[in-house]
Amino acid sequence: MMDLSVTLSGGLRPLKLKNPVLSASGTFGYGEEFAPYGDITRLGAVIVKGLSLRPRMGNPLPRVAETPCGMLNAVGLQNDGVEAFLTRKLPRLPWREVPVIANIYAASTDEFGELAGILSHEEGVAALEVNISCPNVHEGGVLFGQNPVMAARVVEAVKARAGNKPVMVKLSPNVTDIAEIARAAEDAGADALSCINTVTGMAVDLASRRPLLANVVGGLSGPAIKPVALRCVWQVCRAVGIPVIGVGGVASARDALEFLLVGAHAVQVGTAGFSDPAAIFRVVDELPGLCADLGIDSLDGFRGSLRL
Repeated sequence: MMDLSVTLSGGLRPLKLKNPVLSASGTFGYGEEFAPYGDITRLGAVIVKGLSLRPRMGNPLPRVAETPCGMLNAVGLQNDGVEAFLTRKLPRLPWREVPVIANIYAASTDEFGELAGILSHEEGVAALEVNISCPNVHEGGVLFGQNPVMAARVVEAVKARAGNKPVMVKLSPNVTDIAEIARAAEDAGADALSCINTVTGMAVDLASRRPLLANVVGGLSGPAIKPVALRCVWQVCRAVGIPVIGVGGVASARDALEFLLVGAHAVQVGTAGFSDPAAIFRVVDELPGLCADLGIDSLDGFRGSLRL
């Protein structure tokens, strides 16, 4: 059978994955919620929902709305806080069999550094994904993700406290030039990049003349944003020398290979799991057969082979 393993090189401890299919933060809970639908140890890695220093209640309801070819969400990074995750959630995850990546969010560079310092000592945390791009909160995320100087400061703060944990930075598409932000993160020490986060959007109800989200605007995800995500990944891969993980509208093995074709090392599956919780496991199952059908005998050889 074809070797699907991927190594995200960089940092003091390269991250080795058995395949290039990861869960997307914010869509997979803390991981254990999807255990009834498949064996999570078969995934390349599990990225848990965003963690903050202290628990967050998130935004008011309603905060999810269906749209054509996707969904809007303004959850607002609701989570139990990092300490609850470490004491109640992480011990229940099979982190010895599948890498667990902690996605972190903060409203200041100091908080980002503090979070990285806490997680740097945890054996069960394989890497950190730094969320500088969430468009669903009123402070922190948008500013960091849209400004290359502030993005670099966050990366530097996390790297300084992350120990030997690889640091992956999640980029926003809601910028003029995503390659500029990517280069700033790389120059600041990022070991890998994931892109994209959701695209800012909104939806309204004609009958009530009100927005469908209490937050008015939210993040659009799902198949609708896949062309945007592919474009961003292609641009970022051409701009940096570190691994890039593609995110946005991945629901099949064919979607995954499209991202690898434009240069990604791996992909994250997110919104597809809301309509079909087994979607991510199906992508893993389908990948070897599709590679065989397309004559792909090496992911390394196939990656970035787009013909222009």
